[in-house]
Amino acid sequence: MKTYKARGVVLHTVKYGDSSIIAYLLTDIAGRQTYMIQGVRSTRGHGNKGALFQPMFVLEFEGLESPRAEMHRMKEVNNLIPLMSVPFDVRKSTIALFMAEVLYRLIREVEPNSPLFDFVCQSVVALDSMQEGTANFHLWFLVRLSAFLGFYPGNECCAGDCFDMRDGLFRASIPEHRMALVPELAAILAAFMECPVEQIASIPLGRHQRADFMNGILAYFGYHFDSIHEVRSVGILREVF
Repeated sequence: MKTYKARGVVLHTVKYGDSSIIAYLLTDIAGRQTYMIQGVRSTRGHGNKGALFQPMFVLEFEGLESPRAEMHRMKEVNNLIPLMSVPFDVRKSTIALFMAEVLYRLIREVEPNSPLFDFVCQSVVALDSMQEGTANFHLWFLVRLSAFLGFYPGNECCAGDCFDMRDGLFRASIPEHRMALVPELAAILAAFMECPVEQIASIPLGRHQRADFMNGILAYFGYHFDSIHEVRSVGILREVF
């Protein structure tokens, strides 16, 4: 049985038996991986390790890989980045749930992707430390995530441009196929592309603008990934924000 040390971000968990879970993680050394975690739901266990497997928690662990088993196992696991506000702030925890579900639905590769892993970890830290602009965070995250999925907008936005979702380009007029963001939403997309995460509170969006842009960016993702339509936490986000 091969052992290895790794870091991972929790994307999804499923109960298994009386005391175990199956956990899906985005790891630094092997992309998305699946782990059988035994005894984490036992009241007689040592500590409450189940609490570590919350959406977007960043862990460090020793993994065990067996050629006979479909899933890896964990020998030791610890919290790598203690989160001070995400678990206790309902708005941030809702965003974390959404981020985790999006990554779980869209990321399937079982190979290392250091830029993506670093971006995800940095996003968790940014969300946890954020004082203002929380309501815009999930929108910023989706826009920036598109770069790691291969369909980040390919040019700059000029005043009055729309955004062609098929070609991934800002254009002066709505294309014939009509799959486009109108100028108001295209301008919001450009703003999130240019704005560092620390300044997203400076993008003034009302509730309806935020909802319209959310629908638009999800349509853009949906053109590339049908599985984005399976993200159930979208409905919760719409209620909270």
